[in-house]
Amino acid sequence: MAHRFEIHPSIGVARLGNSRDEFYLEPESIGGLPIACDPNGNAITNGDRPEFVRQFKDSQGRIKRQAARFRVFRYDDANPNDPGTEITINSPEVEKIVWTAHVANKKAVWYQFSELEGDLMLGQQNSYQACHVPLRNPHVVGPPRMKEMIDPGPRTLDGAGQRAPFSKDTIPTGYIHGSFPQGTPSQGLPIRTLGEMITDADGRLLVLGGYGNAGGNSPIDTFAGADGWHDDISDGPVYCQLHLKSGEVIEMRAWVLAGSPKFAPELVNIVTLSDIMYDVGIRYMNLVPGMYSGGAWNREYMANFDRDIAPIIERPMDYMWVANVQPMLGFTAPRFNVRDASEANRVYRETYFKYFRKREQPDELFSGPGDAGIPLMPLNSGSNSVSNTLIDKFLCLTETQYFLLEQWAAGKFDTNPPQPTPGVHPLDVASVGNCVGGPMCPGIEVTWSTRNPPIYEAPYRLLHAHDEAYYFANGLSTTHDECAGGGCEPGDLTKRMAIPWQADFFQCTVQFINFTNDNVNKLSDIPLPPTYYAYWWPPQSPMYVLSGALSVEEQTAAGVPAGFQVYYPRGINSFSQMIMAWSYLGFIVNQNHDEMGSMFPSFTEVERNHDMFQATSVAVGGISNFLNPEDTFFNPMWFLKPVAVARHPAVRAALMGAEAEPAEPTGFVSAPPRSHMHHGRRR
Repeated sequence: MAHRFEIHPSIGVARLGNSRDEFYLEPESIGGLPIACDPNGNAITNGDRPEFVRQFKDSQGRIKRQAARFRVFRYDDANPNDPGTEITINSPEVEKIVWTAHVANKKAVWYQFSELEGDLMLGQQNSYQACHVPLRNPHVVGPPRMKEMIDPGPRTLDGAGQRAPFSKDTIPTGYIHGSFPQGTPSQGLPIRTLGEMITDADGRLLVLGGYGNAGGNSPIDTFAGADGWHDDISDGPVYCQLHLKSGEVIEMRAWVLAGSPKFAPELVNIVTLSDIMYDVGIRYMNLVPGMYSGGAWNREYMANFDRDIAPIIERPMDYMWVANVQPMLGFTAPRFNVRDASEANRVYRETYFKYFRKREQPDELFSGPGDAGIPLMPLNSGSNSVSNTLIDKFLCLTETQYFLLEQWAAGKFDTNPPQPTPGVHPLDVASVGNCVGGPMCPGIEVTWSTRNPPIYEAPYRLLHAHDEAYYFANGLSTTHDECAGGGCEPGDLTKRMAIPWQADFFQCTVQFINFTNDNVNKLSDIPLPPTYYAYWWPPQSPMYVLSGALSVEEQTAAGVPAGFQVYYPRGINSFSQMIMAWSYLGFIVNQNHDEMGSMFPSFTEVERNHDMFQATSVAVGGISNFLNPEDTFFNPMWFLKPVAVARHPAVRAALMGAEAEPAEPTGFVSAPPRSHMHHGRRR
């Protein structure tokens, strides 16, 4: 019997946290809770069911990291419908399993983020060179430029219960290209590790990212960050050698991405990274030839309601818990039977569908003629609503999502139990399905490079540029553009992101978007009026949430009653404060723990470090206050307490004249705060 073996997920997603010891395993469904594990990475189960995580911080109020967990599956080639069987080092046919991982951070040597410039999907004339996009840290040239990368080199584990850190002091002997930032930054914390890899009791691989540290030498005044900075975001290849007792050795590959925390783990973006990869697979890799083939859509293709349509209808409801998006809420519970494929129901389906923005009209806001009517869906920013080059004002569904919704409107769908896409494992879909797929300006975990077919060797699987022997001989490239072909190197998936990641997370929640002039977003860095208020990625970067403070003590510290809608990052008012205080933010979690809790959700903010903030109020009034001091009203306001700053390791080290500990929370900078809109942030 012929077998094949594969690693799943094909791209695992780890997330940063500043807890020294506690972590959990990534979710295994889109919008699912992470899986609890013991300190050695072994999943905790209740019978045959996993125990889910509901507390995301440790006893000291520090955020737990999320581990990407990689497993090996065996398939019977004679059975195309074989769902796969997991094998471990305890399987009778297995001699041993050897894992190698090589993560890196290339942000400091790549080009400055410039919205859509550099995206080769828009043509060769849009390359970085043709658009004259400057490099990050351009003053560092020649061989020293390689040292701007964070490259710990590879690590290998070959048994159960093993660990290997991706740290500065464990760079492999003979890997002469290993590098970490030199010295101690004038602001924030030094980067000394990108995390670690672990094997559990069955020899599965777990990869953990860094602690959320960031350090640099210059003030930050833009969402893209600044030169002279580093953070501990990373990505890179995962290799597996499966040694069978028969003597056969099977080699497999995957990828790991270590991104920022997801503070609303159960809420899902309207366009996810899975949607992006599915679209690439459909239109460029013949993933479902019955849907798309020869450059054309099959108008007779039958969509499946639960797999293809329900997510588009349901996901806007998730935004309700993390943003004010009333214009979208009417589309999450239509007043007709959305599962009814009858001709009599067609007029309602088609009416619903017409309110979704066409891919060829990303600058269109309203459904009616002129500047009036109902805002089109989705009501998110596009991938460039911030500059006047390659304007992309409002988000669109992927072309595949749009086609499937169009089929639904035409009645070409069924309500049968959904079947997985052949050749794509559910774990592959789930892992990236909890990441942002749009807008990509630059995004949160990854950016528009994931829409480029040349980076993939198969649907949901990245093309690897080289093996480890090549990297030992040559190191990583500072100039290789994987979107032009040739595969991905360690660090390539995240090198286009903001540096540090906290800069983008702080500034990018909402955007004022001009909707009357297709050719202009801003004049002199100010959005051209009239503008419309739209969001970036609410499930990843929340804006407004419901306070979950229930006790007298907690409400006293929080400053508001339970159920009160509050500005999510309240008290963090600058880039420097976000870099220092990101771990004090709360998590937005469904409080309905019933078996059917997802049907009646109640998402509130929990685990916010209220003791690090001062809740107060500010008197507001008109000019008459000078004459009549009673003509005032009070707004709640929040500020970081002095103790929140003093407790930070970078500040403590400065006061003590010592170097800061590496595994504590993120960095602190002294750049002056930028002014921003009241109760909101925008680019």
